[in-house]
Amino acid sequence: MAQKFPRDRFDSIPHGIERVGAHRAPARRGARWIAFGWAALATVVLAAAGIFGVTVLNERLNFLAPPEPTATPTPVVTAAPTIAPDIPVAVLNGTDTTGLAAKAGETLAAGGVPVGTTSNADANDITETVVYYASADLEGAARGVAQLLPEADVRLSEDFGAEGMQLVVVLGSDYAAAVGG
Repeated sequence: MAQKFPRDRFDSIPHGIERVGAHRAPARRGARWIAFGWAALATVVLAAAGIFGVTVLNERLNFLAPPEPTATPTPVVTAAPTIAPDIPVAVLNGTDTTGLAAKAGETLAAGGVPVGTTSNADANDITETVVYYASADLEGAARGVAQLLPEADVRLSEDFGAEGMQLVVVLGSDYAAAVGG
């Protein structure tokens, strides 16, 4: 609440003096624009310093050491595809498509690959067709089998070798789509 005080000698200010009160002077013309300019400059400097700091922390900008040359990956040596007439191939259907393993077995037999077993896999939601081989010396035979099946990949796995199967084809949904099954 405003209080009413009696008038005294400080209430009367003579006209034409520059100061009001003990230390106040009227604001200069354009003082607010100067303050705005300094604030804008400070904002730009702080933003630039922040961006610079983030790039240094993310190691995109490195002043300490020259960039290391990127090594070109050495190509992986693979075995040439062959057909091994003495190693039977087990064909497992990993999809919901009925008869897909038998169809793939017929394709392999027509290509000269002996087919040992055609059956369903443990899972029916496999998406990728893979030819598994049990040891490194069977890679060429696995690649020969994979050439006869569209979308087939080759991988080394000792899991099936423990069960006595040296070459195993697990059919996925990509094979079913490729052959229209």
